[in-house]
Amino acid sequence: MKVIDHINKATSTLFSFEILPPLKGKKIDSIYESIDYLIEFAPHFINVTYHREEYLYKKRDGGYLEKVAIRKRPGTVGICTAIINKYKVDAIPHLICGGFTKEETENALIDLQYLGIDNVLALRGDPIKTEATFVPKENGHAYAVDLVNQIENMNKGIYLNEETQSAHSDFCIGVAGYPEKHFEAPNFSTDLKFLKAKIDAGADYIVTQLFYDNDKFFKFREACKNAGINVPIIPGLKPISSKKQLTALPKIFNIDIPEQLSDALLKAKDDKEAAAIGVEWGINQAKELIKNSVPCLHFYTMGKSEAVRNIVKAVY
Repeated sequence: MKVIDHINKATSTLFSFEILPPLKGKKIDSIYESIDYLIEFAPHFINVTYHREEYLYKKRDGGYLEKVAIRKRPGTVGICTAIINKYKVDAIPHLICGGFTKEETENALIDLQYLGIDNVLALRGDPIKTEATFVPKENGHAYAVDLVNQIENMNKGIYLNEETQSAHSDFCIGVAGYPEKHFEAPNFSTDLKFLKAKIDAGADYIVTQLFYDNDKFFKFREACKNAGINVPIIPGLKPISSKKQLTALPKIFNIDIPEQLSDALLKAKDDKEAAAIGVEWGINQAKELIKNSVPCLHFYTMGKSEAVRNIVKAVY
């Protein structure tokens, strides 16, 4: 079922979460362990991230350089298929611009359609560690809006190199939104215009970047409404699990930590106490968001399901 159909049929706030593919060498059992921890709460869909292969060049005898992969995760599409078959829950693959040509994107979408996967989350993706800034692959997409346009064209039966219309796909398209703006956007208003462009291109719903200040989400939601963005907006949440995340998360995700939360974390004796504070904050966040009629709570597990489980258990 499409995400938008889950939302439209719901009579209360839904629950979903996001998982990371395991690093190479690990088996899918590590994914199942994370999901088993949360499946009792009947998530309506599970997102599976996509991570580009990272590499470096090593100097070899003779002076030539050899391209060596240093980080690789198993295929997102295969993991989605395994999740659907095992848990009978809709799985949503992330589709990114980075590392793909337009033809490779089309082939991936054709495979997804063949497998009966009718949801995708369309993202630009982050630069890999060897890039100072994001660099699209030659003949690839530079922006998420271009990716949304390609998916929507396929939904209309328009493919890249065919003069006549082909069979229509029927993808439900999700995109990312940033309550505290994307770090590359010059200002919040411009970022909102970029978001509206993705909706106008055919996106069906928005999932936000993680945040810890609900007021910022509510202001973002109102700003979207005023800008003519009328699709469902799903808040993304991640419980803080260690003291070092107090400084790491703002740097990675360009977000603010509310003073009340940062003060509590600074006073924590160790990571165990910090994690408990993170869960308590997450419970309060979730309760307030539910009270304010969000369509779904989407949790970023980052491979750690226990904290998410404790929050969901307290609010559902």
